[in-house]
Amino acid sequence: MRNHSKTSPPDATRRDFLKTAALAAGASAALATLGGCNQAGVSAAATKKPSPSNTLPLRISGYDYDRVHALATGKVGIKGCTVEFETAGIGDMNTNIFNGPQSRQVTEIGLHPFMIAYANDHFRDYTLLPIFPLRVFRHKSIFIRTDRGIHKPADLRGKTIATPGYSSSSLTWIRGMVQDEYGIKPTDVQWVVANKDSSAKLSGKVSKQENILPKGVPIRMGPAGKDESDLLESGQVDALFHAIEPRAYIQGAPNVGRLFPDYRRAERAYYKKTGIFPIMHAVAIQKKTLQKHPWLAKAVFDAYSQSKQKTYDRMKMAWIMGMLPWFGQELAETQALMGKNFYSYGLEPNRKALETLFRYSHQQGLCSRTLTIKELFAPESLTWTEPA
Repeated sequence: MRNHSKTSPPDATRRDFLKTAALAAGASAALATLGGCNQAGVSAAATKKPSPSNTLPLRISGYDYDRVHALATGKVGIKGCTVEFETAGIGDMNTNIFNGPQSRQVTEIGLHPFMIAYANDHFRDYTLLPIFPLRVFRHKSIFIRTDRGIHKPADLRGKTIATPGYSSSSLTWIRGMVQDEYGIKPTDVQWVVANKDSSAKLSGKVSKQENILPKGVPIRMGPAGKDESDLLESGQVDALFHAIEPRAYIQGAPNVGRLFPDYRRAERAYYKKTGIFPIMHAVAIQKKTLQKHPWLAKAVFDAYSQSKQKTYDRMKMAWIMGMLPWFGQELAETQALMGKNFYSYGLEPNRKALETLFRYSHQQGLCSRTLTIKELFAPESLTWTEPA
């Protein structure tokens, strides 16, 4: 028998090795969702666990993103609660609390639709927590007909642009960014609001708050039965602003491309200039539940933060456990540009992004006034920070 005493690691080193190996083993489960959301999600039954009778039953809805996965699957709990996590599309989640049964005490929500409901409809049944489960740079979201002489943002002036939901968070960000960075106002183009959305299976039905049409902007409705992808592919419009890649682009339709083919470069330059990582979704909590259980808001914030931290931990090993060959370099470059906690929760690190969206909304004639952080977010959350 061989003697391994000279090559075996000391106990401390062995523990470190086993810890790292365990971490790596968990990494592969998360890698499937590192690039976005997993609409297939987790069943409610899978996350609901028996608990003592003094715990609070809590129904949560959201996408099963990598940063939410540990919460969605019950690997991270919410102190004092029995959690039932339901996956749903954002349109359905918006409708549930604005115009539906309000069956979830905590829910992911479109940030701008919430702003519209608050400012224009006096919606006060829920308040926001500074948890931002979806953030997306939006240069990637501008699609064009490549045969219309559109080579740079200035070429959009005078063109016809389609969109599947005019007042969604993503579209409000795109229009604001295009105006701030390139001088193209919403009134400088013709808008066509598509009758259907080719990405509806992922996002759900467009809610009322995602389709507010402002006065003074040239907007018309698209033809019945045609989605935004049909309009672009057929050449009925010159460009498309859309949160998700349209079907025509995914399928490689002729004369359909991105305005910014190297959108990574454009988005990194945008962040260097502005410091803004655009926020699409937040988390809302039911006020009547919070009034009965005032401790709940912080418990929810902590759970989302812990779930996200587990994803950060898995990402450290994704360079070896995943299939992307340069994942480690991408992570290092992202953190060098945007900081270690680049997907931050809490209000202070996100103040500029929030106040920019508030300005865009009022500027574009969507919210009746410029909103403030203080009125939209739970008062107790104004000073919350994540662990360093």
